[in-house]
Amino acid sequence: MSDMPPSPLQVFSTALADIVAAAAPSVVSVNSTRSRSSGFAWRPNLVVTADEALADEGEVAVTVAGGERHTATIVGRDASTDMALLRVEGTTLSPVTFGARPVRAGELALAIGGGALALSGIVAIAGPPWHSMRGGEIDARIELDIRLRREAEGGLALDAGGRVFGMTVFGPRRRTLVIPAPTIARVAARLERDGRIPRGYLGLGLQPVRVESNGASGAMVMSLDKNGPGATAGVHQGDVVVTWDGQPLSGVGALLRTLGPDSVGRSVALGVRRGGASLELTLTIGERPQA
Repeated sequence: MSDMPPSPLQVFSTALADIVAAAAPSVVSVNSTRSRSSGFAWRPNLVVTADEALADEGEVAVTVAGGERHTATIVGRDASTDMALLRVEGTTLSPVTFGARPVRAGELALAIGGGALALSGIVAIAGPPWHSMRGGEIDARIELDIRLRREAEGGLALDAGGRVFGMTVFGPRRRTLVIPAPTIARVAARLERDGRIPRGYLGLGLQPVRVESNGASGAMVMSLDKNGPGATAGVHQGDVVVTWDGQPLSGVGALLRTLGPDSVGRSVALGVRRGGASLELTLTIGERPQA
């Protein structure tokens, strides 16, 4: 019996275990106030993790593959792409290498978290670029058919060849989404340099409404930052925004998704209804204040 060659299933199982073992030195556990998640080495002393899983205050520490615990400080955070960058003291980590080949729906996928936590499934969706509900620009919509554990959030997503293609995070209804490698490279570099990702700011609290005359979408100004771009442009509380940059408004969500980093400083024509009058105002998009 001992001379029998391994079965195809044994070979497959061993290959998966080897992939997990090879990736483990780059993956860490992230501990913040009442929260435990995962992260991975982006640079020898910099760790990328899921922003949503990181506590808003208190100390942060990472536990590396060997079990050693090290203090970490937050370099920067970007809620719109669910990414945070940590600087780790007292150790040198093994940075991941991202694969260049895009994944396809139906491929086998692995999710690896700190503490040698491994999960498997398939790529359920591999789609085009999209904007998150908070306005983040994500380079590809990737969804995994994996039931992600909370402590694995912020860990790595790998294909069957062991190539890393992104970071696992929770999406709506606890779906497992992947922040793809190009997004990580772009956002992490900006966080390392600036500590934040600038976002556009209107200084307007908007509520979706229907414009009675034609049933089109509009947005009523429910609140107004008196020192914000909207007030400076002459917007009043109670105004209804009906066009944005010359185009009919397609919804508040769509408007907010345009307020990415490149929108700051841009001037747009704002069509509003005030009472029975139609007005056009010029608004210069500001930068969202830091919380």
